[in-house]
Amino acid sequence: MIYLVNIFSTLVALEFFYIMYLETFATESKETARVFNLSSEILADKNLQTLFKNQGVYNGLIGVGILYAVLFMPEMLLPIMIYIVLVALYGSLSSGNKTLVFKQSGLAMLTILLILLEHL
Repeated sequence: MIYLVNIFSTLVALEFFYIMYLETFATESKETARVFNLSSEILADKNLQTLFKNQGVYNGLIGVGILYAVLFMPEMLLPIMIYIVLVALYGSLSSGNKTLVFKQSGLAMLTILLILLEHL
């Protein structure tokens, strides 16, 4: 079961690295516009780009933290995954997009389930 937990945790980390890429390096790309449902005009705003790049650094660090936990501190995976679900829940409620919680934290939810099953 630990292998599945590690695989799913790594997938969550990769998801965060992808989000970091979109927010930090591909801020004005068509893919970023599609993923965040924003127009290219909005993405061209320099203030928004600064905010996106800052948020991208946070997302990248969450990815690093997950990988660190997989390799060195597996007991931290559950709190990190719960944090991800809570942030996604807040984003879903604050944006009015009810499906956002599943898009942002679906893999984290599955990882939580695997972690809990591992401890039964």
